[in-house]
Amino acid sequence: MRPTTLLLLALLGLVHAKLWLGDGGAPEVMKLQAQLDGLRQANDAQRLRNARMVAEVEDLRQGLEMVEERARLELGMVRPDEVFVQITRR
Repeated sequence: MRPTTLLLLALLGLVHAKLWLGDGGAPEVMKLQAQLDGLRQANDAQRLRNARMVAEVEDLRQGLEMVEERARLELGMVRPDEVFVQITRR
């Protein structure tokens, strides 16, 4: 073999080793891709949560129905003309 061929094969071997073993190599890229996928899923979940909260804020701004529902469920409030009946199981 000629020295040029040997040199090119050695350089090819170094590049190949760098691809698999070096910084930014294939294993690190796969690890970062998995991390990116997890972060994208977390972002999607947060976007959904934010959309729900925006809708709830708009309901609170536009009408009293949501305020009344929260007062009933969380505070146990009733209107003056209503009777509250609680049934307990034995």
